[in-house]
Amino acid sequence: MIFEPVQLNLPPHSFKIKHDASVTYIFDEIRRKYLVLTPEEWVRQHFVQFIIKDKKYPKSLVKLEGGLKLNSLQKRTDVVVFNPSGEKVLMIECKAPSVKISQNAFDQIARYNMVHRVPLLAVSNGLEHYFCKIDFERQSYQFLPQLPDYIY
Repeated sequence: MIFEPVQLNLPPHSFKIKHDASVTYIFDEIRRKYLVLTPEEWVRQHFVQFIIKDKKYPKSLVKLEGGLKLNSLQKRTDVVVFNPSGEKVLMIECKAPSVKISQNAFDQIARYNMVHRVPLLAVSNGLEHYFCKIDFERQSYQFLPQLPDYIY
């Protein structure tokens, strides 16, 4: 499957891309390996570069596709970012550009956050991005106009 990259609403970044007979691959600098380039992976790789290069989140504190157990089911988070103390500070859910950001995406990341308890959430399909700050003490949340820069 040859993937034709679409223009995203994220800063442009250069990527190592390679092709074989019928598959396109993108180099993931966090996991240090080539991955099949799907529409969701295109968004994930752009968003990771955005948080590292533009928002100054340290690459060494970014984890991709981490596992979690939710109601005895094995699930995967797209991106989790830690602070130097090992606390989770940002969780990102990525969707393909063709997937409209709906209540289902927010419900998914909220379910994951019942396990992770991360104070900052992001949902993106590469075209639309939503950022939310969670206040666990007050049991409330607030949507943010943009993703804060890394401050730890």
